[in-house]
Amino acid sequence: MLDEGSLTFNADANMGMAYFFKNGLLDSNKMAIGQFFHRTCRLSNTQMRIYLENRPDILDYLVNLESYEKEFLPNALRKFFRRIEAPNDRGNYLATLLQKFSDRFCQCNPQFGFRPDDVFILCHSLILLSVDLFCPHVKNKMSKREFIRNVRGAIPNSNDDLAGHLYDNIYLIGHVAVVS
Repeated sequence: MLDEGSLTFNADANMGMAYFFKNGLLDSNKMAIGQFFHRTCRLSNTQMRIYLENRPDILDYLVNLESYEKEFLPNALRKFFRRIEAPNDRGNYLATLLQKFSDRFCQCNPQFGFRPDDVFILCHSLILLSVDLFCPHVKNKMSKREFIRNVRGAIPNSNDDLAGHLYDNIYLIGHVAVVS
């Protein structure tokens, strides 16, 4: 039954969830659904994203299950987007995801002294840098110096060394939000 429910979910998230609920495989409360999404790897990330777009209560719970303690920001953002797929566009849902991630990242790392708004701006900067560096259609790639200057202009009291390390991480490891 779980296999059939997973296959149904992977074709249509709402039908799959209805199957799980109808057959008693899953309770319909946000904690049960959040735990299920957190622990399973058999569900389509795209279908999960579609379902979560309409269920912000479950998204909140799911984000709070993740720990980003002592993780470098780009690596934590990659981890986040492996769990919750990035949308294909830069609309409201991306902003919602980044806000929730920023809040959670700051909760997990108070020792870094970041404000959620600063993390939010850095996340956008990292996504834009990722696209810039790895999109074959972009001919003039952003340099490290340009990225540092842009971050300096966007975040008061920013640290140039941190911005340089962020750039190096993206340049060496790759995109933060790979969309399938």
